[in-house]
Order: sequence, then structure tokens, then C-alpha cells
Amino acid sequence: MSSWDEWVEQALSRLESMKILRSLRPIHYPNHPLQIETKTNNALQVFDGMRQWDRASVEIEIAESTFQRWVNDVPSSGDDLTCDNEDSECELGLRPKLFRKLLLFSGNDYLGLSSHPTVAKAATKVVQDYGMGPRGSALICGYTTYHRLLESCLAESKNKEDCLLCPTGFSANMAFMTVVGYVGSLSSVKETDCQDGVAIFSDSLNHASIIDGIRLAERQGCVQVFIYRHCDMSHLNGLLLNCTMKKKVVVTDSLFSMDGDLAPMVQLSKLRKKHGFLLVVDDAHGTLVYGKNGGGVPEEFGCANDVDICIGTLSKAVGCHGGFIACSKRWKQLIQSRGRAFIFSTSTPVPIIAAAHAAVMVAKKETWRRKAIWNRVQEFRTLTGIPITSHIISLIVGSEEQALKASRHMLKCGFHITAIRPPTVPPNLCRLRITLSAAHTKNDIRKLTFALSQCISLRESGYFYTNGTAKL
Repeated sequence: MSSWDEWVEQALSRLESMKILRSLRPIHYPNHPLQIETKTNNALQVFDGMRQWDRASVEIEIAESTFQRWVNDVPSSGDDLTCDNEDSECELGLRPKLFRKLLLFSGNDYLGLSSHPTVAKAATKVVQDYGMGPRGSALICGYTTYHRLLESCLAESKNKEDCLLCPTGFSANMAFMTVVGYVGSLSSVKETDCQDGVAIFSDSLNHASIIDGIRLAERQGCVQVFIYRHCDMSHLNGLLLNCTMKKKVVVTDSLFSMDGDLAPMVQLSKLRKKHGFLLVVDDAHGTLVYGKNGGGVPEEFGCANDVDICIGTLSKAVGCHGGFIACSKRWKQLIQSRGRAFIFSTSTPVPIIAAAHAAVMVAKKETWRRKAIWNRVQEFRTLTGIPITSHIISLIVGSEEQALKASRHMLKCGFHITAIRPPTVPPNLCRLRITLSAAHTKNDIRKLTFALSQCISLRESGYFYTNGTAKL
């Protein structure tokens, strides 16, 4: 064994002792894929209610061996398949011999668009016509008319002048924050006096991509970072008042992915008018779900015009893959010129872009999907008495062992719900993170809440929110 093998083994042993060794649990598709009839013309095909294929986004299967490892909390690298050697598909690792059906309550496909026939048709047509499209960075050869069409569609949805597509939502935040760092580095003052630099104010529970992006921005010099208490506008206002730097940026998630609460958009808009800072909102979990037209959380609260930069993803409610930055044309030009996470990444394949565009268009037409997910939110609230405010439900259960036990119980009851534990959340705030979808039914919610009531005390778990401020 080489020295590096030994060091890797030591690192793995340490993670295992800390109980933060993560696992891959492969999901399988049914043996016989659902046949979907689609129109032969190019007309956008939409529907007035849930269809059978919508359930494909929430009804899944896992191998019996995967199930057993999960129940017994055995680490896995994703290779835990059991097959009949006479079955060629099993030999290729495509299908297990035994499997369990589960109802997915941990995904981010909030509107169930990933299995929509119009989305599948859009991707299929482009694959058949052009394959995967040119493979290169957007600045070399990877930017096509399909990319431009989607950018224009997203810019309109977010009420912005333009939009820049990125490979992922993570890379979008990284690209933007490094550009903020670049602006700060243009200061001509001495290193000991950065009054001409940039001050970044970030919510304490912002996503990891924002945090990592800010760290890269700091490395460029003349950037000071201020972390304000979660959704605490009084604290943020105090920090802004005491900051003498002219260039100020406030960045926040719109809907916090691990807690399910909303940023106080109205108060942020008022502070923006008062202090004149650049307001950056990561609307990853709100895009297409909130707002009359699916414009997201800023639209929901009538604050879209007060958001200077809106960052989002195509891998959640859009049901596809990728990220974007909705902004002005000047900001776009700056990001595409200095955002390294954008510049040095291969652009998203054209079939994915075509599918994403189709998904956004379908979401605009099929307004019943937004109504359906909010009906599920109301049903969960009524059945449990927990005043949830979004489709992301965070049920705090306490210790890591309690969270794992609850997750195993839900697995045995037929629900795919994972335990969220350190380092994602603090040790004493381990939780079950549940996400609702337009593809779920009222009966699904009934079954879910009944199973939950058998393993945790629903009325005593979780955070309770008042005016956007998190309280334990």
C-alpha cells in the first residue's frame, strides 16, 4: 500500500468515527418504461391536470440490497446490487433481481416536470437532430441559439434585462461572487485601507455555493465579509450602518433549503432603498413555484424590481440541469469575462437546454402545478398542525441517532426520506428534510403524516417561523 493509500484510509477512518461517511443509494427505473404518446408537430403540448407519467417523478424503486444496507446504516459506494446471473441486464448492473417500491419525498423536482412528455420530446428531438451539440466552453463553441433562447426566456421570467446560463447553480454562485471579488480588487488603495473595496453581507444560513464563492472573493483582496444572523433585519441594518465602505452587497437565499423558511424580501427591499446596496438573491428553490407567473419568491412579494441579481437553477422545479444568473446586460458581460466558474466550464449539452426551455414554457401554461403543490402544503399543515410556509419541510428531531432512526422507520414504511446531519446541520439539530411535489396526491400526504406520527412527535418537532425570523 502506497503512502497515499494509507493517508486516504486514515481520512476515511476518521470520517467513519465521526459518523459522517456518506453513501450512494442507487435508484432504479421500472423494468418497463411508461410509453407516452406525443403530438408529431412542434406545438407545445400541455395538460389540464395530473397524468400517469407525472407519478414517475415520485414513484421509485431501490434494490433489496440497497434497502438492507440503508436500514442497517452500512456505507455504500453505489455498487450494492443483487442480480440473477442469467439476466443480462443484471450482469450490466442495470436492474436488480429484487427491489422495493418507495414514494419519493426528498427530491427537488417540485413541479414534476422531469417526466413531462413535452420536456422529454424536446430533448429527444435535439438528440436525434444534433446529438449532444458542440462540446466546449460557452466562450469557445458551446453557446448555441438554444442557449440564447433559454436565457431570454429566463430573463423575462425574472424581470431582468438579460441572463447568463451556467453549468450548475453552484457554479453560478461561484462565478458571480468571484466577479464581486474582482470589482473589489480594482481598488487602488493600500491593502491596509480597503474603504474603496467591497463589503459583502451574507445570511448565516446561505447555501454552501454562496459561502465558497465568498471565500474565493476574499482571496482577491479588498473584500470584507459580514455575516448577519439568519433573517435578522435589525442585525443586518446595524452592520450596514456601521460599515463605511461604499460598495455593499447583500446576498441571501430566497427559500432556505435546509430550514424551509423564506427570506424577508419586503424588509430587504426597504433596506436596499435605505442603504443603496446591491441585492443578490439565490432563488434556487423558489423559481417556478412562487409568484403568479412562476417568477419566484421576489415576484411573490412584489420585489422583483428591487433584486439586482437573481441566481437560480434548472435542476429543481425546472426538472432538468444547470444554473443561471438573471441580471443586466452590463453585469452579464462582466461575469462572462471574469467569472472563472463560467469561463472554464464546458457549456450544458443542447438537449438539456432544449428540455429546460420546454419545461419553463410548460410551467407557464400548466398553472395547476403551482396550485397542486400549494394544496399539498396546506394539507400537510392541516394534518400535522405544523405551520409550514413552503414545500420544504424541516422536522428537527435532535441527535444524529434519532434522525437516522426516524429515516429508517420511514424507509420501512415505503418513503424515501433522508436524515440530514453534520456537517450539513449542527449536531443537535439533525432533521428529516421532506419536500413536496405537484406530483404527490392528497392520499400520499395522508400516508406520509401517519408514518411520521409513528416515529416522531410532529407537534413538538421542527422550527416555527414568524415574519421570516427563525425561532427554535
